[in-house]
Amino acid sequence: MGKGGNAPSATADARKTLVTERDEKIAKAPQFYWASGDAMEEPHVQRRKNIVKAHPEIKKLFGPDHQTKYTAALGMAIQIFSIHLLQGAPWYTWLFCCYTLSGAINHGLTLAMHEASHGLTAKGILWNRIYGIFANLPMGIPASASFKRYHMEHHRFQGEDIMDVDIPCDLEGWFFDSRPKKVLWCFLQPLFYSLRPMFVNPKSPTKWEFINYAATITFDSIIYYCYGFAGLAYLAFGTLLGMGIHPVAGHFISEHYVMHKDQETYSYYGPLNWFTFHVGYHNEHHDFPFVTGKNLRKVRAIAPEFYDDIPHYHSWAKVIYDYIMDDNISPYSRVKRVALENAEIEAIRARGGLVK
Repeated sequence: MGKGGNAPSATADARKTLVTERDEKIAKAPQFYWASGDAMEEPHVQRRKNIVKAHPEIKKLFGPDHQTKYTAALGMAIQIFSIHLLQGAPWYTWLFCCYTLSGAINHGLTLAMHEASHGLTAKGILWNRIYGIFANLPMGIPASASFKRYHMEHHRFQGEDIMDVDIPCDLEGWFFDSRPKKVLWCFLQPLFYSLRPMFVNPKSPTKWEFINYAATITFDSIIYYCYGFAGLAYLAFGTLLGMGIHPVAGHFISEHYVMHKDQETYSYYGPLNWFTFHVGYHNEHHDFPFVTGKNLRKVRAIAPEFYDDIPHYHSWAKVIYDYIMDDNISPYSRVKRVALENAEIEAIRARGGLVK
C-alpha cells in the first residue's frame, strides 16, 4: 500500500480508543462537567483567532512588562520592613498584619511569579526563571519552578483530565460536599493547590526546582537568623492565609468554576486587579497568555464585542460567598475534557512534561 495508506484506519482506531477512554473516565467521576461536541476544544484558541482577525493591532500588546520585577522588589521590601516593625508586637497585631498585609502582598507575589512563568517579566527564558524565583522568596515556600511546569500545561491542556491539575480531584469533590466542608476546603486551598499535582500528575524535579529550593532555604535562613521563627512564620503563614479565605484568593474560584451554564472561564473586573497584576482579566489572559497583566485591560478595550457579553464578576469576596452558600456549586463544578489518549498523556509525562 502507498505511503499514508493506513492513515484512515489508524485515525479511526485512535478515535475509537479516545471515545472508550473518555467513557471510562466519565464513569469514574460523572459529577464533573464533561465537555462534548464543539466544547471538546477549549474555548480560547478559536476566540483568539477571531480577535486577531478582527483586530490585528492587538499584537502590539504582546511582550513583557519590565516594571513587574520592581513591583516584586517593592513587595519584598515591605514584607521585610513589616517583620522588623512587628518585633515584640502583641499576637493579635501580628496575626492581623499577617492576614491583611502579608497575605495580600504574598498573594500578589505569586502572581508576579505567574507573570514570570509566561515569560512576561523580561526578554529571555533565563531572566524570567530568575525573576520568578526572586518573586517567590518572600513566600517562604519554594514554588516558582514547579508552578511554571504545571501552569503551562493548564493553558495548553485546559480541562484535560490528568494534565490540568488546577482541577480538583474526585476525592475533593466527594468529601467537600457541604457548606462547612467547603469553608474548610477554601481554608486548605493552598495545600490542595500545591499537593494535588504530586498525586494527579507527579513530575521528577529538575535543576530549576533545586535552584528554587536552595534560593528559598537561603532566604528563609536569613530571615530566621535576623528575626527568628516569628519572622519566618509571618511570611509562610501570610502565603497560606492569603491563598485561603481571603478577598484576593477569590480568583482561584472565579477563574474556572462553573457558575453559569456552558461558561468555562470567567473574568473579574474590579479594583483588586490593581494588587494582582490584573489576573482577574482571565478570559483575556487565556485568550492571549503572551500579553502582560497590565495590558489585559487593553485587550478588552480593543475587542469589547468579544468580552462584554460573557458572564463576569465584580467581587471576588462574593464569589467565595456564593461558592460556599450555593449547594449546586462544589469542587466538582469544573469542566473536564478528554482530548488526549492515555498513551499521549504518558508520552508527555515520560519526557518530563511540556516544560522542564
